[in-house]
Amino acid sequence: MEKNTEFEESEEIKNGTEAEDVSAEIGSDTSEKNGESSQEAEKKEGGRKFFRKKDDRKKSSGEVESLNAKIAELNVKVAETNDKYIRLAAEFDNFRRRTAKERLELISSAGEDVLKGLLPTLDDCEKALDMLEKLEGCEAAVEGTKLIYDKLMAYLKSRGVTRIEALGSDFDTDVHEAVAQFPVQEEEKKNKVIDVTRQGYMLKDKVIRFAQVVVGI
Repeated sequence: MEKNTEFEESEEIKNGTEAEDVSAEIGSDTSEKNGESSQEAEKKEGGRKFFRKKDDRKKSSGEVESLNAKIAELNVKVAETNDKYIRLAAEFDNFRRRTAKERLELISSAGEDVLKGLLPTLDDCEKALDMLEKLEGCEAAVEGTKLIYDKLMAYLKSRGVTRIEALGSDFDTDVHEAVAQFPVQEEEKKNKVIDVTRQGYMLKDKVIRFAQVVVGI
């Protein structure tokens, strides 16, 4: 009986030891598997992080390209706007100058018409003076007519009107109007103005009435 008991106890101890060894092996295998799983998980996570970073870089690169395209488009629009502004400013400046010039020309032409309307009166004063100076006892009439003529001439000069001095000068189509040609013997009188039938006048640099002249040939 005692031998059987010892044998049983020995078997139990042996079985217990074997069970512990099996458990230890199972635990070791489990730990190794868990370690391998952890490493694989870390590798997978690392791979996911790498691709996420790569995707982020792609997104960032795409955003930069999009922003550059928008900047280029805005630069083109700014350049077009500046060009339109410069053209509009130039057109307005030209319009302002043209309008000012037209206004001055209108005022000048209106004043020119008034001054030209006074020239026939000036001609009549000159004719009256010529006739009165040939008559005897008309000194008072000559003096009065001359006074009127001088005042009228002074007014015209104050407005920029000057007489074209034609007698004895070379014939010039820019200021003279030939109403007749007369043969002359003197060589120095050829193509010269030998007589003035109507005085010509200029308003500053513009001819407002051509001098009617006789030209020697």
